Amino acid sequence: MKMKVMLVDDHLVVLRGLKFYLNTQPEIEVIGEAENGEKALEKYEELAPDVVLMDLMMPVMDGVEATKKLIARHPDAKVVVLTSYSDQDHVIPALQAGAVGYQLKDIDPEELVKTIQAANKGEKLLHPKATNLLLEQMNGGAEKKDPGAHFKLTNREKDVLYQISLGKSNKEIASHLYITEKTVKTHVSNILSKLQVQDRTQAAIYAMKENLFADRSS
Repeated sequence: MKMKVMLVDDHLVVLRGLKFYLNTQPEIEVIGEAENGEKALEKYEELAPDVVLMDLMMPVMDGVEATKKLIARHPDAKVVVLTSYSDQDHVIPALQAGAVGYQLKDIDPEELVKTIQAANKGEKLLHPKATNLLLEQMNGGAEKKDPGAHFKLTNREKDVLYQISLGKSNKEIASHLYITEKTVKTHVSNILSKLQVQDRTQAAIYAMKENLFADRSS
């Protein structure tokens, strides 16, 4: 089965270039295109792609707003941001909106394919600049946080955090750990509170920064 990918970008040349390249990949099929976020929401309902490759700066509805609305309607949707912007004002909102990947348009084509493959599995792949910005954002409040906060996590909360670090949704975590989604939500809330972070992305970055799961394999 090929991965079904939808492209969202307001530049026709970019769309054509991406479509041409991705369709040369044996495991990928570009099934649709949209020129803005509003159209992307409509197309997603129609096409149900496995991965959405989303630009940020577009007319009518930008990529952050489109990602936020898409994830709200379809929690298991996989969005990879592909943009020219690597500053905090673009990276942080996009990831907080629910994007599972963030790459720049000068990315090596093979790396883009790897990012799409990772997203399809529910795993995060971020451009190094995006990762650094997340770390900087977390370190900005590090002096107010307990450096050993993860020791307060229960074993089950650590299991859930590990799954979060793999980019898994609540539904996927519930299935993997044989617990209900409601229980997962409770664990996630406790994890965010204990680690003193604002969202799942920051929790995943915390786990990476502290090297919490070096002994586990995905």
